[in-house]
Amino acid sequence: MRFFRLLKIIFVVLRFGLDEFLLAHERTSWMLRPLNWLLFFRDVSRPRAERLRLALETLGPIFVKFGQMLSTRRDLIPTDIADELAKLQDQVPPFPSATAVALLEEAFGKPLNDVFAEFDETPVASASVAQVHFAELPDGRDVAVKILRPGIARVIDHDVALLQICAGLIERWWEDGKRLKPKLVVAEFEKYLHDELDMMRESANASQLRRNFADARLLLVPEVYWDWCSEKVMVMERMHGIPISQIAALREAGINLSKLAADGVEIFYTQVFRDGFFHADMHPGNILVAHDGRYVALDFGIMGTLTDTDKNYLAQNFIAFFNRDYKRVAELHIESGWAPADTRVDEFEAAIRSVCEPIFDKPLREVSFGKVLLRLFQTSRRFGIEIQPQLVLLQKTLLNIEGLGLQLDPELDLWKTAKPWLERWMSEQVGWRGFIKALRTEMPRYATLLPQLPRLLHQRLSVDVAAQVSPVLRELLVQQKKRNAWLSAIALLLGTALLFAVYTYFA
Repeated sequence: MRFFRLLKIIFVVLRFGLDEFLLAHERTSWMLRPLNWLLFFRDVSRPRAERLRLALETLGPIFVKFGQMLSTRRDLIPTDIADELAKLQDQVPPFPSATAVALLEEAFGKPLNDVFAEFDETPVASASVAQVHFAELPDGRDVAVKILRPGIARVIDHDVALLQICAGLIERWWEDGKRLKPKLVVAEFEKYLHDELDMMRESANASQLRRNFADARLLLVPEVYWDWCSEKVMVMERMHGIPISQIAALREAGINLSKLAADGVEIFYTQVFRDGFFHADMHPGNILVAHDGRYVALDFGIMGTLTDTDKNYLAQNFIAFFNRDYKRVAELHIESGWAPADTRVDEFEAAIRSVCEPIFDKPLREVSFGKVLLRLFQTSRRFGIEIQPQLVLLQKTLLNIEGLGLQLDPELDLWKTAKPWLERWMSEQVGWRGFIKALRTEMPRYATLLPQLPRLLHQRLSVDVAAQVSPVLRELLVQQKKRNAWLSAIALLLGTALLFAVYTYFA
């Protein structure tokens, strides 16, 4: 099967002239002219990016999904290719309803009529990995049932293996191959795909996001019904709303589009900086708008995470950008470890200034924050800065949010909306408020450690009799006593801080 699939890929590559990517190297470019003469029947007059998009569409849903993911890696691929691949639409024909019923009965181990009071065999959505049907539970609750495509894991394994072969050829024979790291891109793609193949993982993502927005003030997330979930089936609350891409319908429903755009920005920054857990696939097909104007999130297969360190450095970076403090931006990249330690701050600062300074002369509403971030990533490559995977997901999501916000409200000023939120968040992370918050979080551990400090200090202050016989050991003992004095001071400070936190907490 893999052999015939490989033959089809080779045929499609030749049909759309993608051999240009492989043979563009100076050592092999001489082969292009005779190959074009032999394959005279093919049309290579279209731009290379368009031919690549058409080839991926011809090869099927997995390659389409790969093209979608590749379009977000603008830090790695040429702009013309990224722009064309962004046009790919994941419109996959559904698998037969009888197959869906059989898969559900296999997953539940009983007839479908014993599981659902009603089940609509006509799918409401179909994608490359799964499709969705509406149903009703025996207690009357309306649900959406997401079913993994049959045999999709095997198809993915075969196609990814072939993609790895193609990536190896590109890396070896294309002049930009090594710089673009196609093998790493395919490995990243494989990771995302396998994450999406586990419905239990997606269910857990949805549950976490719902808990993070439990007040439901801005964002509605469907409830997961765990008793009906498995690795191949996800059952969740059925959500109602208007697709966010239907602007005319939103206006007709009386939705305030300006507020909706601003709320989207707040949701994004709340997910990223408050929670460090964000929906990383926020394209219009995954968002509804409830009739009261709140966002409704769908499809939780791809989620991004950030550590506290990442969140802090990102927030400081954004604020430094807003303040045009390019030196601080350069320093933050080095301090965070994103840039090599030997990077010259002045050179990196000058490169950042060359990217940012021209855009600051424009009205902020004409500036794309996502594109600025993209150009900075491209500039960073010159300094040997490796793009962090979690930051690439963040950039992808930011571009989605920005494009969506400007579609809702062309006057949306993403920077003006973001800056007060970030400054408020930073004020909560530093100073006494941040200190007290951290102490409250660590209080249970401190409460266990504090009673042990006298015993630990006594052990450290105890004099080893054997140390008296050696001048060298006596010198070490003096140094140890100095360290012990510092340890005592730290213990006293810790105890005082703990008592203050306890008092503040219960006051």
